[in-house]
Amino acid sequence: MKKKMDLLNDQNFIPIFIDMYRELPCLWQVKHPFYKNKTKRKAALDQLLEFVKLGIPTADIPYLKALIGGMRSTYNRERKMVQDSKRSGAAADDIYVPRLWYYDRLHFLAGQTEPRPALSSLPSRLPSTSAEASHV
Repeated sequence: MKKKMDLLNDQNFIPIFIDMYRELPCLWQVKHPFYKNKTKRKAALDQLLEFVKLGIPTADIPYLKALIGGMRSTYNRERKMVQDSKRSGAAADDIYVPRLWYYDRLHFLAGQTEPRPALSSLPSRLPSTSAEASHV
């Protein structure tokens, strides 16, 4: 039986896991009709969990979510480093090369992050300057 952290380095497990994850777009594609449907997402997670349990019988949904979250955040961090190195005007030889061995397999996640709504610190309505000018 493998330790939980060993799965991310398992050259046999990760490619299959990523392929299964890709085939369940309700878990990663923000524009998918079932992305916000908890029942459909739970069914998809259960499907992935059955595969994960083959390697780690004690795995549960929170572990699976942590595994997915870790892979996604690592991919996004590596992707940002690649993009930043391209934007900096670096020579082709100086462009960052991702160290994550399964980076290319996760390219389907590119552009799938949902930006958080921006919070403005400005008041919703600015005071009128014409009223201030008439008091002078």
